Amino acid sequence: MSYDLIIKNGTVILENEAIKTDVAVKNGKIAAIGSGLSGAKEEINAEGLVVSPGMVDSHAHISEPGRTHWEGYETGTRSAAKGGITTIIEMPLNQLPATVDRESIQIKFDAAAGKLSVDAAQFGGLVSYNLDRLHELDEVGVVGFKCFVATCGDKTIDNDFRDVDDFQFLRGAEIISKFNDSRVLVHCENASICDELGREAEAQGRITAHDYVASRPVYTEIEAIRRVLYLAKVANCPIHICHISSPEGVAEVTKARNEGQDVTSESCPHYFALTTNQFEKIGNLAKCSPPIRDEANQEGMWEKLFNGEIDCLGSDHSPCPPDMKAGHVFKAWGGIAGMQSCVDLMFDEAVQKRGMELPLFAKLMATNAAKIFGLKHKGSITVGKDADFVFIKPNSPYELKAQDLEYRHKVSPYVGRKIGAQVARTILRGETIYDINTGVRETPIGQFILKHQQ
Repeated sequence: MSYDLIIKNGTVILENEAIKTDVAVKNGKIAAIGSGLSGAKEEINAEGLVVSPGMVDSHAHISEPGRTHWEGYETGTRSAAKGGITTIIEMPLNQLPATVDRESIQIKFDAAAGKLSVDAAQFGGLVSYNLDRLHELDEVGVVGFKCFVATCGDKTIDNDFRDVDDFQFLRGAEIISKFNDSRVLVHCENASICDELGREAEAQGRITAHDYVASRPVYTEIEAIRRVLYLAKVANCPIHICHISSPEGVAEVTKARNEGQDVTSESCPHYFALTTNQFEKIGNLAKCSPPIRDEANQEGMWEKLFNGEIDCLGSDHSPCPPDMKAGHVFKAWGGIAGMQSCVDLMFDEAVQKRGMELPLFAKLMATNAAKIFGLKHKGSITVGKDADFVFIKPNSPYELKAQDLEYRHKVSPYVGRKIGAQVARTILRGETIYDINTGVRETPIGQFILKHQQ
């Protein structure tokens, strides 16, 4: 057989092992895996590189349309490509209008036309005002529905995202449970307690990073996780807990899973790469919610990650203009710009520093998210899947500089950090979309992925 591309001599991460072998590509799909493959129009020598499935980032905020001055499709997906991400699943908030029905998701599709450097699936929103339109989003082909039980959205803007109360969550979960291959995703923090603790701290002049973290204590995450797990069980709805920040929160998911509930979980690189003390030094660029916690909490999270209790890692890339990070911590926007650094950071911190096996790394960064959200052609180096790869150069330390970033705003809590591994190449459906020597491909080839069209 003749091939379009053969990747030779790399350490290839398969589902249950990592071996030195070749991978052949034809018509954008993985066509063969094995030693000594030949007969391709193009060969890439991956000697000394780790060849992993392209990252599936299941938690990305692109703020176009409506807030394109925060982040746009062009800059956001270019940063994904440079960071070894080949598929993002885009969250339904930060853009205006929020993605809550057929009309609003079409506005998003139109805004992205010709701008996607990577492939993109979509989450729809479950908000206080769209229970009668959830079916529209399912019909379009979203792969899940995101909601907040923490306070969110600008209440002065009619079409912004909104949190849900317990009844709205229950009713929404009942509706979503009737859709094929879907689940509800939840931001879990107790809204009233976090809001009141934050108001108290600000009124008393307690406005350090440590004070912010103290205003969103672990118990507010645990309580919210317990509550939504129970209500999702009542509704018989599969559920995904987003960006868990504490080992106690992970333990709640594990307990429910062991009792037979259909529940999956996500955490984020920043909970493993940053601590509260670093947050204090870096400043508001490291503010997010749930917040960055202390070293003991982080060590507990590493234990949960290594023993398989956390299903996947998503960036929760949620940038904003720099002026929204000004002022004291309670006034600043809560979101981290980190998509471009996920693969580099986690390969360095998990694999190189802590000895994580390569198959587990690939599961956390790609395979599990693709399985959870039904991306049938993504997430693993398997014959018949899309030819999506990231080449990682191990033991290649560099200091991240602002000018290296593809984001609309060249800011990130990781600027100035020394990172010990680098993405060397990103390949989407057999085409190189990023090369460390030549940069991001100028002609975007990304596509939207809709559930019913796979």
